[in-house]
Amino acid sequence: MSDLHIALVGTPNCGKSSLFNMLTGSRQKVANYPGVTVERRSGHYQTSTGRQVHLVDLPGIYSLKDRTLDERITRQVVTGAHPHEPRPDILLCVADSTNLRVHLRLVLELRALGLPLILALNMADLAERDGIRIDLDRLSRELGVPVISTVAVRQSGMTGLKKLLDRDLHDLTRKQAPAGEGIRKEQHLSTRDLQKMARKLANRILIAEGHQHRITRQLDQVILHPVVGPFVLFGLLFVMFQAVFSWAEAPMAWIDGSIVWLQDRLVAFLPESWFLSLLNDGILAGVGSVIVFLPQILILFTFILIMEATGYMARAAFLMDRLMAKVGLNGRAFIPLISSFACAIPGVMATRTIENARDRMTTIMIAPLMTCSARLPVYTLIIAAFIPNKTVWGGMGLQGLVMFGLYLSGVVSALIVAAVMKMTLTKGVAQPFLMELPKYQLPRLKNLLIDLMERARIFLRRAGTIILSTTIILWGLASYPKAPKDATDPEIYYSFAGMLGKILQHIFAPLGFNWEITVALIPGMAAREVAVAALGTVYSLSGDEDKVADSLVNVLQGSWPLPTALAFLAWYVFAPQCLSTIAVVRRETNSWRWTGFMVAYLFALAYLAAWAVNSIARAVIG
Repeated sequence: MSDLHIALVGTPNCGKSSLFNMLTGSRQKVANYPGVTVERRSGHYQTSTGRQVHLVDLPGIYSLKDRTLDERITRQVVTGAHPHEPRPDILLCVADSTNLRVHLRLVLELRALGLPLILALNMADLAERDGIRIDLDRLSRELGVPVISTVAVRQSGMTGLKKLLDRDLHDLTRKQAPAGEGIRKEQHLSTRDLQKMARKLANRILIAEGHQHRITRQLDQVILHPVVGPFVLFGLLFVMFQAVFSWAEAPMAWIDGSIVWLQDRLVAFLPESWFLSLLNDGILAGVGSVIVFLPQILILFTFILIMEATGYMARAAFLMDRLMAKVGLNGRAFIPLISSFACAIPGVMATRTIENARDRMTTIMIAPLMTCSARLPVYTLIIAAFIPNKTVWGGMGLQGLVMFGLYLSGVVSALIVAAVMKMTLTKGVAQPFLMELPKYQLPRLKNLLIDLMERARIFLRRAGTIILSTTIILWGLASYPKAPKDATDPEIYYSFAGMLGKILQHIFAPLGFNWEITVALIPGMAAREVAVAALGTVYSLSGDEDKVADSLVNVLQGSWPLPTALAFLAWYVFAPQCLSTIAVVRRETNSWRWTGFMVAYLFALAYLAAWAVNSIARAVIG
């Protein structure tokens, strides 16, 4: 018998690599394909009849459409076009038994190539657990290829598979349908048509789809409905932002009261000195102004984590695909963008899942426009100070409504910028969206609490490191040099921070920003929420004793006109980007030119938006 060359093909996470390991054991090599970073895994084993079987484990793909590097290499290998890989004698396609409706599409594409094909339905144990029953004989007849059930991680089905591979090649392919007219047509079908064929085939061969999968399918008929689905999504987001305000009100008051109590105790026990000023005006006024927003951040993350754990987040990406397509992107860009609601850094890093380079660059450029959690303290402070806490339009909270509008402004701005970029700098052919939707499941309370504790730890660590150090530096700049004896203005007015603020005030005066605001904008570059801490420190050092004892919300109400507050919100919809985000964008794009472009256009948008809001508000309000 001659040696046999087999290529393993399948979607990501279908158990293909586990099956490869079971067949080859330790007789395998791992290297990259020449000239690219795609991993090539190959191995061999000897059958009971002494036949040498060579296997190559191809990259996980969803189709052979040549959209990604993985798909291109796989297509080259299975069609015999790869310069360093022989055309395989047999294709061993591995599919997930629990999600056949998606995986059969790739099987149909592979069958259309006309090569001998064996289909291994892997994860048969999980399918049995979920109550899924498949008519293997009918599937084999419908496809015209041998079908075998496997559980790669437990070696179940391996003996039968090896026997199948040990048969004579002509005997193996004798019953396989030739690449006739019907099959050749499959080579030219669109992804959507192939998916329809796969779905119809799955309906015919599924004896029972399982209770949980039936519930998932029924829920998807509502949640993924082209009309009802978007209403459900935006309704959920609206409730989330309402909850951020209403649910956090009591715990925020407790934290704020604790900080004031601590400041009072320090005043009672320590003499008037620079040390007391550092503790009260610098650390507690600065760091405390940020920590008070911890409940709102945890509520926001609770909603995001529940959407991820239940499987709804992937549905949201699917729903957004049509909207994203209108600006030249697809639903795959939605996951990095919604991740940016938590923080722009993981959002930018998540763009690695976007295969198309132009789409990925566009998504990186607009990811910082998503309202990250660091903006939340800024928005909350200004809204609490200037937007009345009342209900409108049948019980909706006005403050939550404004918060929702700010988040929506970031999303709309991102879509507009993406559309402009796709028509100019990153112009290219739109890519179709392929994504495997997980089944719905209830989130585990333990995992949810662990994730929330981790988010709280990250937030408090930032408060204890970046924000603490920044507020101490700012306190020093705002406290020295001391004011002259005959000074009539607050002491901070004569300090280094005051001098810097008065210089920068000329640049930001058209936006309605005073020198105190311009001082707060500078440390806000380190992290956006530091701007709140900076405002707390600056106003704590610039007011009289009664003013210092008051909360920052009340201080801002008495110091800023409404147009300035609205312009400040508009500024933070677009800028500034924190230094960490800029560094990650530089690393992910490997380009100072793109990084500079992002920083420049965001600052330009921020300045124009703040100027427009301030001008319009002054014209209307006076």
